[in-house]
Amino acid sequence: MDDIIRLSIDSPFGPAASLREVLAEIAGHADRCDAGGEFPSQDVALLGQIGLLRAFAPVSLGGYSFHDRQDYVDALFDCLRLVGRANLSLGRIFEGHVNAILLIDRYGDDAARAKLEAALASGKVFGVWNTEPPPGMTLEPAGSGWRLTGSKSYATGAGHLDFAVITARLSDDTKRMLVMPVGEQRDRAHPESWQVSGMRATVSGTHDFSDLAVEPQILLGQPGDYEREPMFTAGAWRFTAVQLGGIEALMQQLRDHIVAGPGAKDPIHRARFAHAVASARTAFQWVREAARRTELNPGPSAGSFVLMTRGIVENAALDIIEAVQRSVGTRAFFSGNAIDRMIRDLQLYLRQPVPDQARDRAAIAWLHADLWDDDRWW
Repeated sequence: MDDIIRLSIDSPFGPAASLREVLAEIAGHADRCDAGGEFPSQDVALLGQIGLLRAFAPVSLGGYSFHDRQDYVDALFDCLRLVGRANLSLGRIFEGHVNAILLIDRYGDDAARAKLEAALASGKVFGVWNTEPPPGMTLEPAGSGWRLTGSKSYATGAGHLDFAVITARLSDDTKRMLVMPVGEQRDRAHPESWQVSGMRATVSGTHDFSDLAVEPQILLGQPGDYEREPMFTAGAWRFTAVQLGGIEALMQQLRDHIVAGPGAKDPIHRARFAHAVASARTAFQWVREAARRTELNPGPSAGSFVLMTRGIVENAALDIIEAVQRSVGTRAFFSGNAIDRMIRDLQLYLRQPVPDQARDRAAIAWLHADLWDDDRWW
């Protein structure tokens, strides 16, 4: 763990400062960003200064050189949850940035990867925008290029990101990815539409792409690549790692509250705390295994394992939210209290996307799995 925490010291991209120190500073900004619905530009820049915005890109594109693949996966797991622990909104932004890098590396041609390398070298920030309001986004041929119609909603960092991997439907109803220079289209962003109780600092507004001409080189991969399995479903382990960070941040608040008051001598508080520890630790084990199953040897069960992991993380989060609210009491609900912000953020983050459907799909997979010989069980 200490080696991962000190990732930045070994990184060639920024000053020698421990990740723990940087994240402590970021955590100190979280309440201000939440109160004003302010995109955490300063904190994103801090992640860039210590190398995290480039660290998980391929080495050929300027990424950090890890000892082996498992070292890479474990470091990504830890960094996602630690950034999420500092500020869930920033964790969501960071996870989207990593997701975009991985999509461009996986499906892009040499020219697309070269553009990614140059953008990362200059500190650009990426995201992935898939959700859209009716009637959806379409991509149609227009002359020697293409034309977009529609907009994206829940677009994390609307008006603040430099590039976004987006999806649009072709005439045959398949999806095509595009790497859009949204930093050059800030007049099309509508961050003011993000009026929510939690995850305010993600500024997940809308972005209008209507009647926008697109050059062929903007296209990424082939039709259907975005939802190609197993990585489309299994890749969701990354946002569960960020959510796990939010759980851990609440656990710290719960522990500190009990230790600082009479609760440490109260068996009811201790029993509640013990249950919360078990829930948090269970979530940790499931998310770490989901990461390893997905990234080290993604077999046919990786997707269903991640779907089940999402439900495990949700259960743990709800357990710990209740434990914190019961042990801390009314003070946990005051505006401006870090606990209130953490709970609001986590409650919203857990709703996306379609958690009930994910749990049902996981249950179906396990019902078809034989206890004796299917690796879903073990």
